[in-house]
Amino acid sequence: MIRRKNFYIPLAMLLLSIGLWSCEKELDQVAQTTITDQNFWKSPSDLALGCNYLYTYLPALAAVTDGAASGATPIPAYPVQDVYSDIGSVASGTLNDVSDGSRSTAPALSTEWTYYYKLIRAANNIVEKANGVTGDVAIINRYRGEARFFRAFGYYELTKRFGDVPLLLKTLTTDDPLLFGARTARETIIDSVYADLDFAAKYCPQPDLLNATSGNEYGRITRSAALAFKSRVGLFEGTRQKYTNTGTPARHLQLALDASNTVITEGKHSLFSYAPRRDSSFFYLFQYAGETYAANKEVILARLYGQNITNSISAHSYGRSILEQGAIVATRSYMDMVLFKDGLPAGKSAFDSTALQTSTLTEYRNRDPRLGMTIFRKGDYFGSSFTPYFVPTTAYRIKKYYIAADWVASNSYVDFMVLRYAEVLLNYAEAAFELNGSISDADLNKTINVLRNRATNSQTTLLPLLTNAFVSANGLDMKTELRRERTVELAYEGFRYWDLIRWKTAETELPKALIGPKYFPKEYATGTAAPALQDGYVLYQAAAKRTFNTSRDYLWPLPVNELGLNPNLGKNNTGW
Repeated sequence: MIRRKNFYIPLAMLLLSIGLWSCEKELDQVAQTTITDQNFWKSPSDLALGCNYLYTYLPALAAVTDGAASGATPIPAYPVQDVYSDIGSVASGTLNDVSDGSRSTAPALSTEWTYYYKLIRAANNIVEKANGVTGDVAIINRYRGEARFFRAFGYYELTKRFGDVPLLLKTLTTDDPLLFGARTARETIIDSVYADLDFAAKYCPQPDLLNATSGNEYGRITRSAALAFKSRVGLFEGTRQKYTNTGTPARHLQLALDASNTVITEGKHSLFSYAPRRDSSFFYLFQYAGETYAANKEVILARLYGQNITNSISAHSYGRSILEQGAIVATRSYMDMVLFKDGLPAGKSAFDSTALQTSTLTEYRNRDPRLGMTIFRKGDYFGSSFTPYFVPTTAYRIKKYYIAADWVASNSYVDFMVLRYAEVLLNYAEAAFELNGSISDADLNKTINVLRNRATNSQTTLLPLLTNAFVSANGLDMKTELRRERTVELAYEGFRYWDLIRWKTAETELPKALIGPKYFPKEYATGTAAPALQDGYVLYQAAAKRTFNTSRDYLWPLPVNELGLNPNLGKNNTGW
């Protein structure tokens, strides 16, 4: 494995802590060194150090527990957020209350609210301090662009959860009236997000230029990252408005289409292909082999992990949490979305028959190869030669980001891909279809079919290409197939729940029962009690225990404490 220099520097974290939390113990250290938030920001290199702190807010492979929101529910590791959806559950214990609709009251505190406003405050501080820095204007604008990217990221995460929130584009003093400002209209916030991303796209370098001036800068914000994220935001807002009959969806969809098309046509990225095992490229994409821009141009932005003298805590135990602890397991809903090798889904394919499905293992035969590279098969070996552990029959365990070599140490340093080129291709295809009501075979060939070809590279049997003729001949629906492709490619990377929200299909999918593998009694030891079942499948949660309130659950509740502190926030979101 290759470990890289990590650029999260404690000094910058300290300086930003001064600006953010003046009551914390770091103040004593500042008094000793005479370095303050007011006198630090002099050169572009100071801006770079300040921006380093912002990268600690990138989505992670570890849960976020924010100290300022003590007692609030942590933010799950980003991939585990699929447990909010229909394709994820937990192996045992309490099921997710977002997924099953059992949240009944607004919480007093919200980790998400506090966490992302801290990020926004830090980003605003850098944008402001850049105005007083002297030096190369292009370099200053680059770091101003990084800060504005993170400000956009924070507001996107807030808005997709809470809707209208206060829009703050400057740092606030303790007596600033904006501390008690009202919520800003969602459309205004999203326009601010676009403006920030446009600035970042203009002034941040292309990924192949990151190392041109100051050594290894892999992992920093690039023009591609700003454009890719803009395509994500535009697609979310465009489809959300389209399916709720609000706003101007075509405007957002066009922005998503244009941003993704720019990433595609500029040619700085391509899908990862693992030369020693091209037929397993999708698996190795989530291994150490898929790290660095030189090795993997699919990565657009990654949360870096690693060890060095300046950052000794940069590991995670994601593999242990998803396998040993069952933080998230796949459901039958995901399994049924995966195509068979004839390009047809369950219920239509000739390979989907009771006669052919005779054991847990047969579920993986004649399927899109991504299935076996996303989910462990029954009996798959993981762990180490000293601690063998076999995948149980009662749950589909997730394979993405599992690193066998890191199992014993319970520490992994594999990076998490925040943005990857595959998402850009999917964003382009969906935006084109949603904007026009159709998609050309040419656009399918440069997006969906590129993904299918990678998934089956060097396989004996390739998945059929997705074409308009294939959809028509087999009684399929193009919108469903585009959404299927997105779910299969991006499964267990944190997208599915938010896709259901923006498509306004959460009200249909989330009330359904969560079920797992088919129950084959012969695969259990003699005398083993059968698990709870539904129609022959392992039952995680019955439909009777699941609900989705359409007038309430498409937005999350604002934390009650914030409403009490600032009456100008008005009433909570509908139903809360």
